[in-house]
Amino acid sequence: MASDMSSDTASRPDAHPSAAATGAGRGDPFADRPKVALVTGSAGFIGYHVCARLLAEGWQVIGVDALSDYYDVALKERRHAMLNQTPGFTAHIARIETPGLLQSLFSDHEPSLVVHLAAQAGVRYSIDNPRSYVEANLLGTFELLEAARAHPPVHMLLASTSSAYGANAEMPYRETHKADAQVSFYAATKKATEAMAHSYAHLYDLPCTMFRFFTVYGPWGRPDMALFKFTKAVLEGRAIEVFNHGDMQRDFTYVDDLVEGIRLLADALPPRPDDRDPLPAPAAIDPLSPVAPFRVVNIGNGAPVRLLAFIEAIESATGRAAEKTMLPMQPGDMQATWADTALLEALTGYRPRMELQEGVQNFVDWYRDYYRV
Repeated sequence: MASDMSSDTASRPDAHPSAAATGAGRGDPFADRPKVALVTGSAGFIGYHVCARLLAEGWQVIGVDALSDYYDVALKERRHAMLNQTPGFTAHIARIETPGLLQSLFSDHEPSLVVHLAAQAGVRYSIDNPRSYVEANLLGTFELLEAARAHPPVHMLLASTSSAYGANAEMPYRETHKADAQVSFYAATKKATEAMAHSYAHLYDLPCTMFRFFTVYGPWGRPDMALFKFTKAVLEGRAIEVFNHGDMQRDFTYVDDLVEGIRLLADALPPRPDDRDPLPAPAAIDPLSPVAPFRVVNIGNGAPVRLLAFIEAIESATGRAAEKTMLPMQPGDMQATWADTALLEALTGYRPRMELQEGVQNFVDWYRDYYRV
């Protein structure tokens, strides 16, 4: 088992703009409440990094994760084990869709911040196992919203996906674009959670920020993602499967950049309809709801990368050439993603900064260390 290296942490020292640069502009929104955060999906790739960041800032973190077998459970257990080494972290192993579970946790801990990351992920898996997406993504989010209604936090941040943009061909994707033609059931369930959260934000005055993230990668990543699968195959001397014959582009987002965006957005509450002058972002780029403290924000690198260039970065990091098996596009996949990050920068003063080659190298170094190859 690998030792706990500096790559385990969720952010870099140079990635913290001053409070004056954030879009909140109204001081610390959590100043009047204990700094207790509830993070769903805490043993997941992103959830682990978010928890580590909050713990490093002195938050008490309540983690909830089902440790499902969608991918290697040992990897999830290892992430939780590292978090458990930090005072202030409490893990609950359970499914968020379990009736009453989140109600009980909200009642016991009264979190001031909620980061909702738990979900059944994966575009292609949703074709074969759609029911798991209904249970985790829809019912799980419903249970979370009901618990928040009874015990309101200061701010809720809920994970959506770049796949929500679906068949929209206008790029870069901007939050004000229509997103009504999802091409996978996974994306459809995530877009549905956006609508669910908006209704609760309106009905119960719950400040909610949905963040749409774009192809996240980095140390402790998911084995079902391209970087993990490609690195494993290249190091084992096996061919990698390249879909759409390599004619694809992704806005690869390093996990530290994503976590930094999430953390800064936590302080940038969407204002209520009667409290909106002045706004931190121009109205032309801000999809702020007219009736609720609710908005959607992209967190991406803001620069699409060709799939073949991504593979070249892996070859450089591993020092080995990749054997490629060219295949047609898979059902439900998107040919390209590209985030407009102007709103994120307007609200937080932050712009993602990790260069692809460095980020891929960090992952490959972690992979070699963790699996001792």
